[in-house]
Amino acid sequence: MGILLVALLASSFFAVAVGFGAMYFKQNPEAQLRKRLHDMIDIAEAERAKNPKRKKNRTPSVIQMAPSAAVKEVVPRNVNSFKERVIRPIMRRWEERFQRFTPAEIKMQLEDKIFRAGKLGIWSVKRLVTLWCLSIVGCTLLALILVEISALHPIQGLFFILLGMFVGAALPFAILNQTIRKRQISIRKQLPEFLDILCVSVQAGLSFDGAIGKMVKRMRGPLIDEFKRMQNDVSLGMTHQYALTNLAKRCDIEEVYLFTTSIIQAEKLGTSMTRTLQVQADNMRDRHRQAVKAEALKAPVKIIFPMVMFIFPSIFVVLLFPAMLTLLRTLGGG
Repeated sequence: MGILLVALLASSFFAVAVGFGAMYFKQNPEAQLRKRLHDMIDIAEAERAKNPKRKKNRTPSVIQMAPSAAVKEVVPRNVNSFKERVIRPIMRRWEERFQRFTPAEIKMQLEDKIFRAGKLGIWSVKRLVTLWCLSIVGCTLLALILVEISALHPIQGLFFILLGMFVGAALPFAILNQTIRKRQISIRKQLPEFLDILCVSVQAGLSFDGAIGKMVKRMRGPLIDEFKRMQNDVSLGMTHQYALTNLAKRCDIEEVYLFTTSIIQAEKLGTSMTRTLQVQADNMRDRHRQAVKAEALKAPVKIIFPMVMFIFPSIFVVLLFPAMLTLLRTLGGG
């Protein structure tokens, strides 16, 4: 009974911790940027307080902004809130402790999956490591509760506990893999349409960067987000070859690798960009058509299990039940 009570308390604590961890994990990048800005302001104020003489001799400089520039209002951070006073310090302590005991291979795998999921700069490895460790602890405690309730054999109980630890360790990776898979499917569906419009735009007289800029402003989706990031990289001084290579690595799809390789070769060799894009658009459209046909051919195989489990029993009941009733009446009358 004592073990059950301890397990219930630990599971409830785990549920609360996961809830707070999810809230902290889903913090948007704008809030993180505001936090860094406020930290910089606090450091500057502390430096001014240490050197009050410099403050008197300094004249404030007025920065005039263009009238068309959009000024975003920075929301002040509530330092006295429960989240800032209690939740954030607890999460930071957990992150630091779990970071010490986590193997380096797990950190590298999580970083690679964040990169492929397109969440670089939004999700952090520390938070994922914390959630991974909490998932292991929570699933292990849940397995302990089930073993205590079921009163199983010690060997069976040990098997269930090990199974709970394995499920807790694999659950975050399974969620990340599912996120990456969904994103890749969306990119693969959007790529033919994107290349068609890009080819038409370049044929109309726009440059490659200009056509991408127009499409980025008017389209939405994970592929468009990756091209936005590519444009930002190029604007910061990165070469087209390196930016396109990083885009292909983030998407991690064969079609995107083929597209980026053809664009890099066209820029190196000086061939016609219009012709290259037209060939790539036709190729991607054909690959998309073949993929749809392949999925359609898999449908008969996938429908066998539902037919055997749900459709065939209904057909047997409709066809055989009247014959069985007639046979029973005949045998009973005889």
